[in-house]
Amino acid sequence: MVGSCGNDEALAPRGDINIREPVQLDAVGTAQPFTLSNNVEVSSGCGAPGTAELTAEFEKYFPGGTVIQVELRRPVDAFSLTVLFGPSGAGKSTALRCLAGLDRPERGVIRFGDEIWFDAARGIFLPPQRRRIGYLFQDYALFPHLRVAENIGYGLGKVAASERQKRIEEITALLGLVGLEGYYPRQLSGGQQQRVALARALVCRPRLLLLDEPLSALDAPTREHLRRQLRDWLVELQMSTVLVTHDRIEALALGDHVVIFEAGRVRQSGSVQQVFSAPLDFAVARIVGVDTIERGRVVQVADGFATIEVGPKQITALARSRRKGGPDGEVYVCIHAEDVMVDLPYAPGGRTRLGKSGADPMQSGATNQLLGHIRSMHREGPMVRVNLDCGFPLKAMVTNQACQNMGLRERDEIVATVNAQAIHLIACD
Repeated sequence: MVGSCGNDEALAPRGDINIREPVQLDAVGTAQPFTLSNNVEVSSGCGAPGTAELTAEFEKYFPGGTVIQVELRRPVDAFSLTVLFGPSGAGKSTALRCLAGLDRPERGVIRFGDEIWFDAARGIFLPPQRRRIGYLFQDYALFPHLRVAENIGYGLGKVAASERQKRIEEITALLGLVGLEGYYPRQLSGGQQQRVALARALVCRPRLLLLDEPLSALDAPTREHLRRQLRDWLVELQMSTVLVTHDRIEALALGDHVVIFEAGRVRQSGSVQQVFSAPLDFAVARIVGVDTIERGRVVQVADGFATIEVGPKQITALARSRRKGGPDGEVYVCIHAEDVMVDLPYAPGGRTRLGKSGADPMQSGATNQLLGHIRSMHREGPMVRVNLDCGFPLKAMVTNQACQNMGLRERDEIVATVNAQAIHLIACD
């Protein structure tokens, strides 16, 4: 689907878009936006968005009893990138399609500022081309028989030729497509096709951009390159965006706000840093990719720190507020692999790194040092995932260079260091 600035909005070649839905009609039968104040229509011309907020609370039903429940509230009058994150089949893309008007929920309300895009109780459903959004499909949906410039300009409708050319030139310059205007999609690389599809979604200056797994079809080097560029482009355009992904790196690199989906439900939402570092429950911790999740028991809380028994070991964590707390509380101990430092147990000259007594663990201030050994090592690009046994399973990420410098091998004895502030505790249900 392409955003459009004219009355004859154009759609990308998708047979699943249905605009024959009940909508508010004006005197001549044209679909119009509903508003919250006296049903006054907000102008549908292409201009800069005013102060607005996207609010959505709806349910979409599927045969077999599957229900997608969505709750979302995000400002859209300034740049913000909201990530809908979760495993495949969690309901992310369905939520995005309902926001776009490509799918119609069975219950609830979707509002954009003063406009009502959907209200099940009142029978309101604004079709996608009247929502003035840009939408980028996973497969890009480019017209194979149109050249790059024609694909980009397809959604501009009745925009004057001079203005059309100006907009195409501006967006091709921004997205690095200058010189490719005369090419057909089949003559482009995957990364170039992605940029053409993005240009087509942006050229109409939509009020909201919706991206469905925009980088998933690209090879790893291209995906990494465009991931960095995509946020820069959206920041420069001040384009409020909702993006679907199941890629943790993509969510962390692109997002300001994240909404976690599982089995059709929103499990947690908040800033990307907050949600990924402090998941609310075991399910969210697993979804956001916490590497070590072990059950433990709080045996002491003092001076802002909690002592937790994990298997035969004790570790210290920052005693943040938990839903269930206090000594003897059962908790999940959550540690990201990148927060674990691996070292050899002896410094040069044979001096132990564990202190005079060799006690294990040693809490030096707010630091845990755990003596253990390497169970297995798995290379992941420039990094190595190291599976440790420190009295309980613990995962770490180490650079290839560090592994080579230390000469790390499976079954080697090591010291794992974890800062107490890097350990997140979740109360067991």
